[in-house]
Amino acid sequence: MANQDFEFEIEKIIGESHKELPIPPTLPLVPVRDTVIFANMILPLIVAREGSIQAVERAVAQDRLIFLVAQKDQTVEEPGPEDLYTVGSVGLVLRMMKLGDGRLKILVQGITRARIMEFLELRPWLRIRLEPVPDLTVGRPPVEIEALMRNVREQSEKILSLKGLLSQDIIAILNSVEEPGLLADLVASNLRLRIEEFQTLLEQVDPFERLQKVNEHLGKEVEVSTVQARIQSEAKEEMSRNQRDYYLREQLRAIRRELGEFDERSQELAEYKAQIDGLHLPPEAKEEALKQVSRLEQMHPDSAETSIVRTYLDWIVGLPWDKKTKDKIEVKTAERILNEDHYDLTKVKERILEYLSVRKLNPRMKGPILCFVGPPGVGKTSLGRSIARALWRKFLRISLGGVRDEAEIRGHRRTYIGALPGRILQGLKQVGVNNPVFMMDEIDKLGADYRGNPGAALLEVLDPEQNFSFSDHYLSLPFDLSAVMFITTANLGDPIPSALRDRMEIIEISGYSAEEKLEIARVYLWPRQIRENGLKPEQLSINRETLLKIINEYTEEAGLRGLEKEIGTICRKIARKVAEGNKGPFKITRNNLHRFLGAPTYLPDEIRKVHEVGVATGLAWTSTGGEVLYIETTVMKGKGNFLLTGQLGEVMKESGQAALSYARSRSRKYHLKETDFDQWDIHVHVPAGAIPKDGPSAGITMAVSLLSALTGIPVNKDIALTGEITLRGKILPIGGLKEKTLAAIRAKIKTILIPEQNQKDLEELPRSIRRRIQLIPVRDMDQVLEQALIRSPSKARQKSAVRKGRK
Repeated sequence: MANQDFEFEIEKIIGESHKELPIPPTLPLVPVRDTVIFANMILPLIVAREGSIQAVERAVAQDRLIFLVAQKDQTVEEPGPEDLYTVGSVGLVLRMMKLGDGRLKILVQGITRARIMEFLELRPWLRIRLEPVPDLTVGRPPVEIEALMRNVREQSEKILSLKGLLSQDIIAILNSVEEPGLLADLVASNLRLRIEEFQTLLEQVDPFERLQKVNEHLGKEVEVSTVQARIQSEAKEEMSRNQRDYYLREQLRAIRRELGEFDERSQELAEYKAQIDGLHLPPEAKEEALKQVSRLEQMHPDSAETSIVRTYLDWIVGLPWDKKTKDKIEVKTAERILNEDHYDLTKVKERILEYLSVRKLNPRMKGPILCFVGPPGVGKTSLGRSIARALWRKFLRISLGGVRDEAEIRGHRRTYIGALPGRILQGLKQVGVNNPVFMMDEIDKLGADYRGNPGAALLEVLDPEQNFSFSDHYLSLPFDLSAVMFITTANLGDPIPSALRDRMEIIEISGYSAEEKLEIARVYLWPRQIRENGLKPEQLSINRETLLKIINEYTEEAGLRGLEKEIGTICRKIARKVAEGNKGPFKITRNNLHRFLGAPTYLPDEIRKVHEVGVATGLAWTSTGGEVLYIETTVMKGKGNFLLTGQLGEVMKESGQAALSYARSRSRKYHLKETDFDQWDIHVHVPAGAIPKDGPSAGITMAVSLLSALTGIPVNKDIALTGEITLRGKILPIGGLKEKTLAAIRAKIKTILIPEQNQKDLEELPRSIRRRIQLIPVRDMDQVLEQALIRSPSKARQKSAVRKGRK
């Protein structure tokens, strides 16, 4: 129930006194949202709640008396006893009218104040037992009472006069009230007070004290009304002056139009000048902008250069020179947001929170540019969105993949037709502020050709010591980029130009293990796809084993994009069934998964069942994660040729040559003669020949495969190898240890030989991974061969396969 919105005006009338009406001990109760009813006041109310409508109809059918009390919280739709004040007014329903939408409009008069003693019924309407609360006898001298009442009347008349609402009728009403309590109620009911303040006045049973509080509120209202009247007067004067200026300008335009001297350009030029004056431009930018406005004024409207200057001015006034969002850096909130949006990534989150903490303590910090490096689909871009959300900044993203033209970054010079600023300023104009979180994706895929090097152009953008005066070729004006928080992403760190990499802090984001993917799918991806496909969680279910089968047999990636696509496929097929009328519920299991996704796309590599001669298991690190490579070597009679196949890159071929040189240097140890290498051809092959392969970490795998083929000693099928080899047999460190380890686990390999210098990287591997596989650090090839080769009986150790073949 609510009353209409009243200005401060004495238009509520004092009704005829009904004090002689007997007040029954119980009455129906109607909660009121936004007003407090005082005794003897008449006002209209709209009744909308079903319970309140029934209570009013019951009251009208009996003695027309209801109890009206204010709610403590106006937003509560079905208030209970705890939501209502205890003191209200007994009201008399004078009139009632039903509206077309089922609501009631009533005219009600307050009778007397009363207090709720007990709630007798809560349904279908509220019924209470009450006790009247009459006013106390005024114990003040009549002179003091009269002085206070006169002061209240004068202040009320002053307020009404300031608002232009004073009339003789209102003065007569105020002067006719002789009781302090009634005057207090009359004036209070017309004030703009909060519900709590109205309720305090209603609960005050001493008429003199109540009138004193009303007098205090009137004093505040007089001050506000005085200032408001002054503001309105000034605004009216300003409006009159503006109207006069407008009238004169219109007359001037009419005269010019009659003389043939007027065109629309005058208004356009005036708007440009007003916009330039309203911007906080640097001095050189403002000077250049006004200079271009003067040029535009002198140009013929049909000349080609007019549109060029107009476009240039549009860009100047459209850029956010001084518009920015206010940072709200709360580290705890940022941590909560990162945990809500991303699973695990503990070290990455810690670094981001450290960065935000420093920014909070030193907002002017010229910190490093963060660069997230990791395979596709691991959450690099979404991390940027989370940072923007944590900072309450706007988010802007551009992709640099395949960008070859420097003008994409710096813009084109205005001498070219169709010239525009670069993508940096275009993005800032689009987002409308000069301090967004600006993410540049795929920075490792920048190109370069005869049109310039965009990587070199980015040096000025990403260097905190230079970007405070970034100069775009199109604007030729310095623009401050120091407030922008730049974040870059890449799949690989090596292709990033060294000068750019020097200005950035690389944060590695590795791929996810099957267990991590399982948790992410269960907590994030599955609920999100259910929601996006219009389904409800109770309509379909999937267990952990089925999700794990999707991960292992339908996806082969370090990230999560393929996994989410497969989950989305399942949800779409379920959505079609639901749309066709089959309500389910549906349960996806390992046995019926093929009905939704078809046959498995990626079958696990066939597990080697026996130890083989010349076949070694290597590990590779690609942009999509880790992979297992089986390197095969065979020895045949020939002329000492050394053949490498499998579409290998130059680095991998050099690793094969180094492995051969190492084997020849250790020929005496393995009972090989130097002449043997001239009489036999050696062929090293890496299967999956259609896929290009390169990298130095296959060196020790090639060496083990080669020596196994030459000596006839089998290679342990349960051991995988990774590391670069030198001619002296030393093992050099490698990268992508986590990705390679995950690939070995997928292939059910039990042990990995890693370079000794990579022991420091073991701390970064989750415990769940380290528990599932043994990682043995090795320093040189002697240790590698000791672990990797299966030593057969002494005859096999004394005679090599080559020597046996020769005999």
